[in-house]
Amino acid sequence: MKTALIFFFAVVSEVTATTALKFSEGFTKLIPSLIVVVGYGISFYLLSLSLKVIPIGTAYALWSGIGIVLTVIVGIVLWRETMDWARGIGIFLIMLGILVINMFSKSVAH
Repeated sequence: MKTALIFFFAVVSEVTATTALKFSEGFTKLIPSLIVVVGYGISFYLLSLSLKVIPIGTAYALWSGIGIVLTVIVGIVLWRETMDWARGIGIFLIMLGILVINMFSKSVAH
């Protein structure tokens, strides 16, 4: 449970940093730029902690996949980005992959 919580915050800080990346306007705005650097630092640190328990391939697939899905949602909510059929299918396939990994993977960390 502790590892899942650490991993959850790794994903949340990655999505926060990616969102701040858009707000930084090419690192021309100080506060969003600082959030990017700190957010990615926290995310990678927490991801590294979770790798003590979760296999690297599984962790990275889940971290990036969940991050992509959440970032798309943020883009739709904050910047009114549109969801066309190709984007929708791609996001669905990522979510399906996350589900398959969680339901069927027997991989454990060494």
